Amino acid sequence: MREELPYNMSAMAIDREWLEPDGLGGFASGTQALVRTRRYHALLCVAAKPPAERMVLVNGLEAWVTTPAGRFALSSQRYAPDVTYPDGHRRIESFRHEPWPQWRFVLHDGIAIDFEIVALHGSPATALRWRLLEERAGVSLEVRPLLSGRGFHSLHRENSHFRFAAESSPGRVRWSPYDGVPAVVALHNGSYVHSPDWYRRFQYDLERERGLDFEEDLASPGAITFSLDTKDATLVLAADLPVDGRWTTAPALSALESAISKEERRRVRLGGPLERAADAYVVRRGAGFTMIAGYPWFGDWGRDTFIALRGLCLATGRFSDAEQILWEWAKTASHGMLPNRFPDQGDEPEYNSVDAALWFVLVARELRDAAAAAGRPLSKSTQRALDAAVEQILDGHLSGSRHGIRVDSDGLLACGEAGVQLTWMDAKVEGRVVTPRVGKPVEVQALWIHALELGGTKPAHGEVLARARRSFPARFWSEERRMLADVVDVWHQPGTADFTLRPNSLFAVGGLPLVLLDERRARAVVDAAEQQLWTPMGLRSLGPRERGYAGRYEGGVAERDGAYHQGTVWPWLLGPFVEAWVRARGATPEVCREAHARFVRPLLLHLGEAGLGHVSEIADGDAPHEPRGCPFQAWSLGELLRLERVVLARR
Repeated sequence: MREELPYNMSAMAIDREWLEPDGLGGFASGTQALVRTRRYHALLCVAAKPPAERMVLVNGLEAWVTTPAGRFALSSQRYAPDVTYPDGHRRIESFRHEPWPQWRFVLHDGIAIDFEIVALHGSPATALRWRLLEERAGVSLEVRPLLSGRGFHSLHRENSHFRFAAESSPGRVRWSPYDGVPAVVALHNGSYVHSPDWYRRFQYDLERERGLDFEEDLASPGAITFSLDTKDATLVLAADLPVDGRWTTAPALSALESAISKEERRRVRLGGPLERAADAYVVRRGAGFTMIAGYPWFGDWGRDTFIALRGLCLATGRFSDAEQILWEWAKTASHGMLPNRFPDQGDEPEYNSVDAALWFVLVARELRDAAAAAGRPLSKSTQRALDAAVEQILDGHLSGSRHGIRVDSDGLLACGEAGVQLTWMDAKVEGRVVTPRVGKPVEVQALWIHALELGGTKPAHGEVLARARRSFPARFWSEERRMLADVVDVWHQPGTADFTLRPNSLFAVGGLPLVLLDERRARAVVDAAEQQLWTPMGLRSLGPRERGYAGRYEGGVAERDGAYHQGTVWPWLLGPFVEAWVRARGATPEVCREAHARFVRPLLLHLGEAGLGHVSEIADGDAPHEPRGCPFQAWSLGELLRLERVVLARR
């Protein structure tokens, strides 16, 4: 595929991905080369019950332009086995992704056509527009939408149940492919011709690389033709959903120019490129807000939300959004725990995280302090709700909760049982937890001590805090190894310790407000991380000299899950590492400048490599540290923003 790209397009174009979120959990996404390489690439993926129950309604389109010189493609598809057709990608002269994805096609007779895709924020709708740069006679465009109507994790096959029937009127066509699936409404300024057909065996190369099913059949009910001689070709693809019906009626097309201008102004008001990228993750949930952990396949996850929120909302001054997000999550507190995630289908949350609730306590306090410092204090009702959740979390841990979570006699927090993954290192392979970390994980203790320090209001909280602070260095530090243990009381066996080198010990000295070690020990922790864990993409999840280190995140599901926390690099860990590195050197402006140049600047270069304008979920542990996993990850971007706007603000 790469060798088929035109001479003036980077060979990475097929890898670079763009994202247009709709603010409801849905999105449009694709590649710079306009070739779909994932099952998630789509022009209209919507959340039927925001942000859950996401479905792909319109996967892509075929676009052909006719001029006096002939007929030319403006689209490309991948078909099995390894065929790219037609050759529209060869005509792409330029691309930019700000303020939304825009391409320029140049035909061999010199005709140039601009194409843009913009998600209409707050609506399950995507607008597309084609424009001639110079007026030419006899130029027309034909567009064939490619539909499925499937769950966004699934694939679609040719079948006899798909309904091709169309309700067509001037400027509007409506398709209802399946019962229980939102109808698709296409508003246009062209002419619709009904001509049903199946397009078979689309091939998604990145799905194949991930060891997953990678072929799909799509249905095309008909084609819309436009004259480009005197006007732009405009097409709005919208889901007929109750969340916002303004784009499912024909007169709405006349308001599109105003809506696009309004959307451009909205994005400008958000601030710089990082702030605009941050906006992608804040979405509706019910009457409030939540945060998507990553695009294109994650939903809203508790731990990810609270870590990401510090950079995406607090560092950018989006206190109202943070307030509403935490309010929604506070409602889910149960037995001292908050859920780690909401499933894609249904509302029942999953309570399988030991640290999500502890991150909540920290972020609730940071929100209160940041909002007050900015002269925008939280409302009394919000503060009461957050305080009540914090109190329930602390008391729930003191009395004991699910999965063996309890406070031990040393004041530290024990957790874990066979078959359950409770920390952020939560991968499973065929039912086996890869990094069980049962006992007393180091970062959990740092978070527990912070939760007691920042949220404790009762004498019992203070007593446990004093014990935990005394116990932490005594239980975790090894003078011989000059490092902290990753877990003590392993599998609840008193006195045992796991001294595997992982990045989790950094949270004792960075990433959180308190430093739990003296200067000498803190410096040793930071130096070990810099020497063995740091890469230009973030920190390795396991030291390369450790048993079980996996330097490549590749292969099928089992292979990838087995490597997920066994050496794979995580960009979000750059936040605690850089903060610890700066603290260990006095946090002067000079130190902050050095840290930015050495550690942050390489990650800023990554913004143009994978998910455009965003930071990837993970990367290979071995050079050249190829970006992997989710290309648009909330906590990766959040920690980069926190470094830029807070930790290194003195540079």
